[in-house]
Amino acid sequence: MPNLTGKVAVVTGSTKGIGLAIAERLVNEGASVVISARTKSDVEEVAGRLGESAFGAACDVADPDACRRLIDVTVARFGRLDVLVNNAGFGIFKSISEMTVEEWRRQIDVNLGGVFYCSKAALPHLSASGDGFIINIGSLAGRNFFAGGTGYNAAKAGLVALSEAMMLDVRYDDVRVSIIMPGSVNTYFAGKEKGSERSWPLEPDDCALAVMQLLDYPKGAHVSRVEMRPSQPKKG
Repeated sequence: MPNLTGKVAVVTGSTKGIGLAIAERLVNEGASVVISARTKSDVEEVAGRLGESAFGAACDVADPDACRRLIDVTVARFGRLDVLVNNAGFGIFKSISEMTVEEWRRQIDVNLGGVFYCSKAALPHLSASGDGFIINIGSLAGRNFFAGGTGYNAAKAGLVALSEAMMLDVRYDDVRVSIIMPGSVNTYFAGKEKGSERSWPLEPDDCALAVMQLLDYPKGAHVSRVEMRPSQPKKG
């Protein structure tokens, strides 16, 4: 695992699931981590639980001004920013005939717009760190499309394009951009209950481990896309 002592990271959507697992890994490896989600009380509870290396800042990533404030608060508190993990996301799974315009817009604004807003605000600070990293948590739904995934598939497909184009934009500015695309993960995503024991899906910490592996690569090497699947998915 990388030694992240002295590094500062922001993880959006980090009060539960994949984001929380990533934040925990970062703290355990020495980083100072800003915990972020929409609900202030959840953010403060998780930050308190993770200890002095964690700080909570509520943010709705669909709001570009809130994303800018999130980055500003981070730099004001810690003096720098080295890693941005864009994890916040959600899905509404309906056919296009059933989905409202508001539901469509919310999915695009959170899953795709939020990544753009946070990344744009963070880039000057990440570049100044000399070895900045943006890691976007996408989904295999960004290339494996399914009925009822109109908004979610579109947003996650756009995130693949955004990530890879942004990687080309900033590669000479000392910032690496990667996207991790997991398949089924054992979380509360989309209202599903999280299983108490590991079965066939990936676990949130599997995705967190992928983040740590990306951060462990030397500066001259870059893995721009990671696709993750359960080893033995449920048949049928």
